Parts: sequence; C-alpha cells; structure tokens
Amino acid sequence: MAKVLAITNQKGGVGKTTTAVNLAACLGALGRRVLLVDFDPQGNATSGVGLDKTALERTVYHVVIGGEDVRTVIRHTEFELDVLPANVNLAGAEVELATAGEGRESRLKGAVDAVRDDYDFILIDSPPSLGLLSLNALTAADGVIIPIQCEFYALEGVSELMRTLDLVRDGLNSALEVSGVLLTMFDSRTNLSGQVANEVREFFKEKVYETVIPRTVRLSEAPSYGMPIIAYDIHAKGAEVYAELAKEVDARG
Repeated sequence: MAKVLAITNQKGGVGKTTTAVNLAACLGALGRRVLLVDFDPQGNATSGVGLDKTALERTVYHVVIGGEDVRTVIRHTEFELDVLPANVNLAGAEVELATAGEGRESRLKGAVDAVRDDYDFILIDSPPSLGLLSLNALTAADGVIIPIQCEFYALEGVSELMRTLDLVRDGLNSALEVSGVLLTMFDSRTNLSGQVANEVREFFKEKVYETVIPRTVRLSEAPSYGMPIIAYDIHAKGAEVYAELAKEVDARG
C-alpha cells in the first residue's frame, strides 16, 4: 500500500514542484511504483513530466468535482512514474468546493485511496496556498514534505503552516505527520544559506533531510524540456542530490 506524501508550503517559489517531479522520477528509478498527483492549478508538475496541459480533456479536476474514475484519468509517462494531471480548470475547484458541503475536504482522499494498492508512493504537488485544495491534499496524505528555501525570511509563514497541520490533525486527518523538511535553493557561496540551514535544523531537528538541494542552472532548465532532471542530465548535480533524497525518503518509508 502506498505511502502518500503531500509536498506543501503556502509560499511560492520554494522548489515545491521541482521537488515533486524530481523526487517522483528518482523514486521511480529506484524501482518504486510512483504516482505524481498534480494538485496545483498552474499544472507545472504535469508539463514537467512532458504532458501538454492545455490539450488534456480530463484532469484531476474531473475526478474531485465530476466524480470521474481516477484510473481513467491517470496518465502513464515516458519516465518511470504515472501522473494524475492538472491544468487551469482546477482553479475553479476551489470555488466549487466552497459550496460542496460535507466531505468537501476529502474529495482527493477518496481518489487517492482508490489507487493506494497500485503504488508504493503517491506524491501530491500542493498549491502555494492554504485553501480548500491544500486541505484536500493534507486530508489525503499520510505525511507532508515541507520544502524551505535557504533565503531570507525562509521560516516566515512556517508557523502558520504548522497551525494548519494541527487543525487538519484535529478535524480531518489525525494521523498526518511531518515526514520531512527539505532545504532547497542552497547557495554555498553565501553565509546566509548556511545560517538559514542552521536555523531550520534547529527548529525541525531530525525531521530535516540530510540531502540539501542546491540552486543550479540545470535544475531550472529541465522543466522547459518537460523532463525530470535525471532524464534531462543524469550527470548534473541536481540529478545526484534528488537521487540521494529519493533514497532518504524511501528509507523513511
């Protein structure tokens, strides 16, 4: 049965989608059965694995709002992972869920639970907000991976996220845990990155992964080619670190 991990941070630009795509691909390369759920209306995880999000007839929107069978919407990719894709249609789901009544926070959970036995890992790329889409992701998940960038104000908003996790545990998903905290956009040339890394490790302690994701050109280039970094340039530093992160995530189970 799959471990379901939501990759979550309400701040944008922290490497959330980059992590979702590349961690999924690297877990697949380890031989694990992986489903990547794109639950961000921007659909960047979808295009990041080579799908044309503008040409999709059915997406995760049709699953959570229209009741489509999730297995008919999941797409196989040329990489070692499947994807439940998204596009801009998902933006409408936030409004429609607001008036959906009881069970509106559990729509994604129902879809994920239906395919748990088909995968070893299900990774959810959550939107950069704390609205109903994020609540659906957190309700569906066993744990969260929190990417935090090694930049000024890195911990800003983290306390709000932790409060949200507490609320979800209290009312929607009592088993939800912080599976890991990932340091991203690390720049070894600056003292600031080191200081932020130390602050994050002091705050989250053993929850912080040993693997640190650096800021690299190849990592930022890969999405424009619709490829995870291990397919775009397997010898790149980004490919090396995400392969190491996959081993850590796999080991934690």
